[in-house]
Amino acid sequence: MGAAFVVGVFGVLILAHATYSTIHYRELLKIMEEEFSGPPINVLFELLLGFVLCLWAALAVPGKFLSILPHSEENR
Repeated sequence: MGAAFVVGVFGVLILAHATYSTIHYRELLKIMEEEFSGPPINVLFELLLGFVLCLWAALAVPGKFLSILPHSEENR
């Protein structure tokens, strides 16, 4: 496993935690009978960080692209 793969898994875990935090926050608001206007700012930062890590991993994990031209030197 490469470093990019580990970063991608970490990004997915951060996104899952942000989802759980938002659901928990909404449940607390229901108990206090307040209206949900959006997730807290720390969850938004967590979403942004998770998205950036997943995006970086998605671009880094596949590796080197090869030419699709049949007579390319890279395909030999």
